[in-house]
Amino acid sequence: MPATTSRITFTGASGATLAARFDKPAGKPRACALFAHCFTCSKDVFAAKRIASELAAHGIATLRFDFTGLGHSDGDFASTNFSSNVADLMSAVEWMRANGEAPSILIGHSLGGAAVLSAAPGIPEVKAVATVGAPADTAHVVHNFHADVEAIERDGKAEVNLAGRTFTIEKQFLEDVAKQNLSERIASMKKALMVFHSPVDATVGIENAAIIYNAAKHPKSFVTLDGADHLLTSHSDAAYVAQMIASWSERYVPAAEPHEATFSGDVATAKIAVAETGAGKFQASVRMGAHGILADEPESYGGMDTGPAPYDMLAAALGACTTMTLRMYADFKKLDLPLTAVTVEHDKVHAKDCADCGEEIEGKAGKIDRFERTIHLSGDVTPDVKAKLIEIADKCPVHKTLTKGAAVVTKCAAETV
Repeated sequence: MPATTSRITFTGASGATLAARFDKPAGKPRACALFAHCFTCSKDVFAAKRIASELAAHGIATLRFDFTGLGHSDGDFASTNFSSNVADLMSAVEWMRANGEAPSILIGHSLGGAAVLSAAPGIPEVKAVATVGAPADTAHVVHNFHADVEAIERDGKAEVNLAGRTFTIEKQFLEDVAKQNLSERIASMKKALMVFHSPVDATVGIENAAIIYNAAKHPKSFVTLDGADHLLTSHSDAAYVAQMIASWSERYVPAAEPHEATFSGDVATAKIAVAETGAGKFQASVRMGAHGILADEPESYGGMDTGPAPYDMLAAALGACTTMTLRMYADFKKLDLPLTAVTVEHDKVHAKDCADCGEEIEGKAGKIDRFERTIHLSGDVTPDVKAKLIEIADKCPVHKTLTKGAAVVTKCAAETV
């Protein structure tokens, strides 16, 4: 689902104007999330951008913003602290509420993870919270400038170097992080929790994940980010986090029912039912018994590419039927056939140009549908067996339907749709 990113501003807790980006899917979002970035980072740090983009692709609109004095937000960073960050986060929640986009998911990276854990108990709309590389104790952040702590306490403030940039840290910051009781906030959260952490995180050790997990009540989950660095600079690591959040959160933040609920009569009980969702131009909900998927068209055809196109599903039916038919044949003949896979490509070609289409196109003119099916085997098979498998594949029922034709009877239901 392609996303759009809009720039917005809202007023933070101190009165400063805070800059934000809202990544939204092209269709109606199934949920809204709020992302809090790491200490001295910004909404545009790679992990924030990648995770927000991936979540939007999964139908989750995500707001990411710069805390006071960071990124493109106004205000003085030196006057901020952990408590003011949590207050800014609550200001973001208020903006989302006012715009009908209250967050049901909170996501926090590093110290931002601690911020969402602290804020979550006070946000009734939130059903799920995810942290990435979060510290279990807010005072942990002090290790980033531990060599300057003495000067800060002596002089009231000091210039510190963090990731190649200079920031002013005041004594009030040290006092604020020291008085936080994060474990107490986690225990009172009453939200589903997913803790992401890398066992090789050199900035926030893996032991922090254990403390957070143990402090939380169920439902809670832990996902190891094996090999990932603290900032999730790898594309695959950030995408993995987003994909996991999107899948996991569905259990606690279910998607809205598609518009097929407005249909009456036989649609509700039909074995195969397809109904427009109202999202985008072509998106449809496809229900097949107990199973369901979305159908759509690619962006190049005016769709949102949120699911397979009709011809893709037709090609998939041919491929699935082929693997099943080959397995039935192998079992019947007691052949030691390795696992099979089938790839299917569909195209429109001129009948006269399709030299390998066989007798099925005799007498046909103009363009025809050509499905090219390739059987892939996971082990060694003799040429004779391969030739037999090609013969058996042609006996697949879907193959016969495509090549021999079928009758399609269409009628309108008696009810008004």
